[in-house]
Amino acid sequence: MPRRLVVVDTNVLVSGLITSQVGSPPCRIVHAMLHGRFGFVLSLDLLAEYRKVLLRPKIKALHGLTENEVDAVLTTITTNGIMREPKRGQAREVNPGDQHIGDLVESASGTPLVSGDLVLKQSLPMNAIVFSPLEFVEQVLERR
Repeated sequence: MPRRLVVVDTNVLVSGLITSQVGSPPCRIVHAMLHGRFGFVLSLDLLAEYRKVLLRPKIKALHGLTENEVDAVLTTITTNGIMREPKRGQAREVNPGDQHIGDLVESASGTPLVSGDLVLKQSLPMNAIVFSPLEFVEQVLERR
């Protein structure tokens, strides 16, 4: 049976890297991403956003990683993910800052998004599947 793929929103990755709560859903998701425990889709735009946000001074102060360490984390994530380059503007009525996420989700119909962003969730088409980090851990990671 093929692995179900998901898109992991930037807020989940950042939360997982800045939290001190090792058992939190975002932290468990990031750990699973780094160890290839589930299938996830990436794009160049999403990787660029991951890096940009992780290197913001306030975020960088919270996770304490150097630029080289951030790049190492992203390299490992890239190794374990599946690259897909969606057609730009494929998702309609998504907030401009989230267009790349919407396009990635739309590029493979039925690809769920893992996100804590309620505004993004509401801007996606009604048929889009969106897991909160807790839902993803309970419904996908804990069932493996």
